[in-house]
Amino acid sequence: MTTAEPQKGNGIGKDLAVYVCMLVLAGIQFFIAFQDITAAQMFERMLIVAIIEGGLALLFFMHLADNRGLRWFVIIFTVSVLLGMQYGWTDSSRLTNGVPWGRVNVNTQ
Repeated sequence: MTTAEPQKGNGIGKDLAVYVCMLVLAGIQFFIAFQDITAAQMFERMLIVAIIEGGLALLFFMHLADNRGLRWFVIIFTVSVLLGMQYGWTDSSRLTNGVPWGRVNVNTQ
């Protein structure tokens, strides 16, 4: 005698709900775009909505909500890349001004 295992659905309902949420978030972005606010406020609000929208897309459409190991890999890899990008910012003034000790004083030669 075998026990009946519950069958998983194809998940179209969950995908459709996430798609509707993303459409609502896109509508919110449209609404924010036509508000009479400063550029800094608009940037902040749009960035928050875009992060939420990107998180939903990553979790559900890239199946990171189902696979815990892959989710941790993506989180650790993203943080590592962002931290690696921060490493070069301390040296950014050298790119515009040149190396201070590398300049030759033309008057002394």
